[in-house]
Amino acid sequence: MAVTSWVPVAEGSHFPVQNLPYGVFSHAEEEPRVGVAIGDHVLDLAPLAASEWADFASVFAAPSLNPFLALGSRAWHAVRQWLTERLTDETYRALVESELIPLDQVRMHLPFEVADYVDFYASEHHARRLGRLFRPDEPPLPANWRHLPIGYHGRAGTVAVSGTPVIRPDGQRRTPGSTSPSFGPTAQLDLEAEIGFVIGTPTVRGQQVGVDDVREHVFGAVLVNDWSARDLQSWEARPLGPFLGKSFLTSISPWVVPLDALDGAMVAPPTQEPPPLSYLRGEHDFGLDLDLEVRLNGHVVARPQYAGMYWTPAQMLAHLTSNGASLRTGDLIASGTVSGPGEDECGSLIEITSGGSTPIVLPDGTTRSFLEDGDEVIVQATAPALDGARLGFGAVTGRVRPASHGSAPAPTGAPEPAVAP
Repeated sequence: MAVTSWVPVAEGSHFPVQNLPYGVFSHAEEEPRVGVAIGDHVLDLAPLAASEWADFASVFAAPSLNPFLALGSRAWHAVRQWLTERLTDETYRALVESELIPLDQVRMHLPFEVADYVDFYASEHHARRLGRLFRPDEPPLPANWRHLPIGYHGRAGTVAVSGTPVIRPDGQRRTPGSTSPSFGPTAQLDLEAEIGFVIGTPTVRGQQVGVDDVREHVFGAVLVNDWSARDLQSWEARPLGPFLGKSFLTSISPWVVPLDALDGAMVAPPTQEPPPLSYLRGEHDFGLDLDLEVRLNGHVVARPQYAGMYWTPAQMLAHLTSNGASLRTGDLIASGTVSGPGEDECGSLIEITSGGSTPIVLPDGTTRSFLEDGDEVIVQATAPALDGARLGFGAVTGRVRPASHGSAPAPTGAPEPAVAP
């Protein structure tokens, strides 16, 4: 039987008591601080913890989750138990109720200070589609793809909270049929629906994190939209990979779902062939049963499922640290585009439209190969809880605005051949 809270939670809410995601909010003219979502409210944690003389009260007065993340997994578990008890036991109602603020009265902020940002390429279906598109005369997967989780370092300073405007980036690109590049706004602006994992407990340089140690370091998960300028990306990507075609903006959801809330979504990872090397194997590795939904101007264009991702979160973390690279509190580890085998499971427009050659038709009769100015993208995800309830991540949204300067967009068309995570 599903656990219930004395706080009213509407059926279908992403934020039942089984979830309790953390975010940073501000109310009226007050300073940003940490809260937890429950139903249609945010619970203001700092005054609640202070009223009970809790020794962790000060971390919730901070304008970032980082001080709380740095406390480590024992503190995360203890606070979750404390919260669950106060939101399910009626005897705490008088104490807690005064600290509940309607969600429609608050402003959400970036939930944590992003230390480093690494984006992986964990979906075999996404990698195969792009391989066939970009390298039609070669095998769709690079020779190393099934042996290690491929990734690249992104720009942490351009990670922003959901709702941040997506300003069409300028850049250098080569239009189809041209022998030389030009500079101007991208004509192939794309979305990428992803899941991101937030690091709490850091490591020291030289320390390797094993597959079975991931829960000691990963606090929780967020939705990610890694906006991509495909024409900029395809021109610049060889030989060193993504750069300006990716670094202009990466959007994340305002709520961080604790990994503990996702126990009910943990499933066996896919079979990997050939078997990965020993440092990428563990006794307790897991995939995640998450259902994503991508909307373009209100119209559902994709429903990817995370459970089919080839490389797991633990394997990504194990590979990232295998050379001794250190983790820092606030690191964001993204999965890469979540895509499945079905035509409706593509987590990017470049897949949905086959590189722009087969545009989608929206209900208003307009077509899209890539995103146009004024378009709004909304990515959501839900997951099962242990007791049969269902929880969600909220949403990561963004609306495209015209380039701040530069010439008119170049004609759309198939991008130049490139490796494109």
